[in-house]
Amino acid sequence: MNDPQQVAHDHLWMHFTRHTDAEIPTIERGEGAYIYDTAGRQYLDGLSGLFVVQAGHGRAELAEAAAKQAEKLAYFPIWSYAHPGAIDLAGRVAEYAPGDLNRVFFTTGGGEAVETAWKLAKNYFKLVGKPGKHKVVSRAIAYHGTPQGALSITGLPGMKAPFEPLVPSTFRVPNTNLYRAPDQFQGGTPADEEAFGLWAADRIAEAIEFEGPDTVAAVFLEPVQNAGGCFPPPPGYFQRVREICDEYDVLLVSDEVICAFGRLGHMFAADRYEYQPDMITFAKGLTSGYSPLGGMIATDRLFEPFKNTGESFLHGYTFGGHPVSTAVAMANLDIFEREKLNQNVLENEDAFRATLEKLLDLPLVGDVRGDGYFYGIEMVKDKATKETFNDAECERLLRGFLSKALFEAGLYCRADDRGDPVVQLAPPLICEQEHFDEIEAKLRTVLTEAENHL
Repeated sequence: MNDPQQVAHDHLWMHFTRHTDAEIPTIERGEGAYIYDTAGRQYLDGLSGLFVVQAGHGRAELAEAAAKQAEKLAYFPIWSYAHPGAIDLAGRVAEYAPGDLNRVFFTTGGGEAVETAWKLAKNYFKLVGKPGKHKVVSRAIAYHGTPQGALSITGLPGMKAPFEPLVPSTFRVPNTNLYRAPDQFQGGTPADEEAFGLWAADRIAEAIEFEGPDTVAAVFLEPVQNAGGCFPPPPGYFQRVREICDEYDVLLVSDEVICAFGRLGHMFAADRYEYQPDMITFAKGLTSGYSPLGGMIATDRLFEPFKNTGESFLHGYTFGGHPVSTAVAMANLDIFEREKLNQNVLENEDAFRATLEKLLDLPLVGDVRGDGYFYGIEMVKDKATKETFNDAECERLLRGFLSKALFEAGLYCRADDRGDPVVQLAPPLICEQEHFDEIEAKLRTVLTEAENHL
């Protein structure tokens, strides 16, 4: 019998992975908030797989929903035809969505959802007589996906360089990292935080003016920016962005591939932060990862030109709105409602934050930030000056020690240096204080030892 490790080394091309001769961790099952490798070792899933497994691992009813649908209708496209699963789920998602976001376009994942939103923005403006509006504004360090268009919107130069030239006409503005905000906003008061948010939002207006309002189609923003380590929006930020987009006739796209479906305690994060986008992109948590599914929700206004002219939106995916995936999504949303997963997040988020903030007594921990069940812990060389690590130190700290040590300690999470070095945490929405305590204890042990590896 072939050795699985050898087969993996010989044939499996893993994603975002440096391939070496080292043993490849192999996860074979999950239960609740825990995953287990092929040797039977248990790990707390502190990242919900990849911000995905909202309802936890091993939910038999989700597997059963998939099997039942596959027996009945395993596959059919939604190109000029529909099937009941796509119809029912579109109606349910639209019901959860804020305002008149009533038109649901299904994809298989988040990158495709972002690609869809940009294509719709350009197509919409052509149909309403503004063909010059095609550019996109997004934020520094933000990640929006791997397809050519979504990667072009991404604000991580190192991730883009191997694939250049990319799609032109995308431009970056500052993000909402309060910890690294300009000095004038570092007073530590709520007024300083709000002033920083308004300053950051106004940079969007500045970018639109510089490029020319007649050329800018959309602004893409995550409610809580993931890359860089969880940047929540300051008070008033999204309200000001909405005003700017209205002033310049620019579409506001809320990229909620991570933030939707309970990660922040709401079905959609736009509700949490009280703003109305023109489009929402989503994926990941809709099915809790039990089957691939994503999508884009648009307002009735964006659908009208297609409805009134009979034009087709010449875009789609073979597996978008897959019958098995839509069945799983419906069952997953039943769990959300029956077990009140959003409420669980809202009731426990303060305790999660407080537990993680205990780590601020460690010399390496500079900042703990996030909302809901979505946090980043930034590591620094000097807490007083906020001095960060150089590239060689990041290499030793993150890839040389932290990633492996956290896993060996029984915690699956992510040590990331897209931006300043952080540990990212996003546990399943079923987690409670016992899980928070376990996360904190394992992090404390490893981060204390990490000082010896610098």
